[in-house]
Amino acid sequence: MSAAAAAAAYFSHPNIFPPATGSTGGIRTLVYLKPYTSQRKPFQVVCCSSSRPQYIPNHIPNPNYVRIFDTTLRDGEQSPGATMTTKEKLDIARKLAQLGVDIIEAGFPASSDADLEAVKLIAIEIGNPNVNNKQEEGGGHVPVICGLARCNKNDIDKAWEAVKHAKYPRIHTFIATSEIHLVYKLKMTKQQVVEKASSMVAYARSLGCNDVEFSPEDAGRSEREFLYEILGEVIKAGATTLNIPDTVGYNWPREFGQLIADIKANTPGIENVIISTHCQNDLGLSTANTLEVVMALKCKGELLGGLYSGINTRHIVMTSKMVEEYSGLLVQPHKAIVGANAFAHESGIHQDGMLKNRSTYEIMSPEDIGLFRSNESGLTLGKLSGRHALKSKLFELGYDIDGRELNDLFWRFKSVAEMKKVITDDDLVALVSDEVFQPQVVWKFGDVQVTCGTLGLSTATVKLIDVDGKEHIACSTGAGPVDAAYKAVDLIVKVPVKLLEYSMSAVTAGIDAIASTRVVIDSENNHTSTHYTGEKISRTYSGTGASMDIVISSVRAYVGALNKMLGLRKQSTNGSA
Repeated sequence: MSAAAAAAAYFSHPNIFPPATGSTGGIRTLVYLKPYTSQRKPFQVVCCSSSRPQYIPNHIPNPNYVRIFDTTLRDGEQSPGATMTTKEKLDIARKLAQLGVDIIEAGFPASSDADLEAVKLIAIEIGNPNVNNKQEEGGGHVPVICGLARCNKNDIDKAWEAVKHAKYPRIHTFIATSEIHLVYKLKMTKQQVVEKASSMVAYARSLGCNDVEFSPEDAGRSEREFLYEILGEVIKAGATTLNIPDTVGYNWPREFGQLIADIKANTPGIENVIISTHCQNDLGLSTANTLEVVMALKCKGELLGGLYSGINTRHIVMTSKMVEEYSGLLVQPHKAIVGANAFAHESGIHQDGMLKNRSTYEIMSPEDIGLFRSNESGLTLGKLSGRHALKSKLFELGYDIDGRELNDLFWRFKSVAEMKKVITDDDLVALVSDEVFQPQVVWKFGDVQVTCGTLGLSTATVKLIDVDGKEHIACSTGAGPVDAAYKAVDLIVKVPVKLLEYSMSAVTAGIDAIASTRVVIDSENNHTSTHYTGEKISRTYSGTGASMDIVISSVRAYVGALNKMLGLRKQSTNGSA
């Protein structure tokens, strides 16, 4: 998985397995993790979308098949600074469909009108076969489109309004079941919670939705007998999937395995539904608690009884990079599978083994997740390189870019190549981030000129271009060149914002390195949405920029964040996507 650190994907599976305690009950579950997680036997693809069984809401025809449910666009998007535009959400949903995800939790429609419209668009565009022929790469796979809803009619109505346009719509409703939540948050008795849960599941089914998922929030800290009771009642009411969340990341693997085994053994009607899990990472145990992730299935599926998923792992890297760029949440270099160091070998012993046989130190090949080894093609890019060489190199890095995006990126590449003798892989990744993964333009960066030093105030002149092509120029002073430039941008845009985070890093070593800047801003006229907890949250917006000039890089990042904020505000005002 990658950038959307708060995102999660889950797997579902009906098979029995011996839990960690050594008792005989248990179930192979649907796991909530990240959207880009996959592993397999060394250098051998063992699963593909063609073996995906027919989708039946409460049953998996092939007992070895594991469903993957991705919640990047719901859980992940609610991380601070990870706010995404409708276009970005649609792009990610399309990529998740190509990746082969079974169920996409596209959002929380009741949180805002903009979120409802975004989920609706995803249901129409991604949740139907061959819309605009954009799912050909996914082998015709049509994912289930799911909307989250609290256990109340308003939330469920809005979720159904959004997802009903999909071929396979799902409503995912939830209510807390732990004692601490009942007493301090819900202020309800256990019986009231059971009645609310079962009546709302029945209500969702009455709307025409034949695929309803129910989650007992904070199940990891809930009293067992109460869990069995409420789960049995929602099964009677028509739930097709039961998601068991360790909401606060409280459980250890043995505890969580036993919880699932106990639910399997003691819940009436459990044989008629799918059991899924959603584990959080508060104690760093989400992966350990879920036991299986996609690449682990590919590496050790036979040891797990032949389990497999329908994920096309060659889309993992690009999906990860897209989520990273759109969310603004960076993948740490040591992240498994998709981190920059995942396939790096510095030790002499490792390097010697790799030269002799790659499987000596790699349990999977980078090509299997869509990553081609640096310089395997022998391409070294410079100012004389053409579009074809650039496209080939980008593909080697995991980016399949063509058309207008490739053209725009090519001219950015040429401008940098005029100043650098050799363009490194990291330089290209920074340029892709700055050119391709940017929000829709409200204001386009034009020029910036600064004067700074010890002899006077820093002064900046900035030119921005609006959507009609009109140029706007402003000048300001500041405590430094970036401060002055940002104040000049503010004079043009005339929208009050607060700069919450500013960071810059050199992409490569050397004095000619490209600088990469990330900013997070917050509107002073707070744009809020409703969190699934019911709390009103203020949205924040991230932006990235890259340039060999640190001021230009900084302004590009700031304008990118402003574009994301203004685009979402416009969408909310219009009430449509």
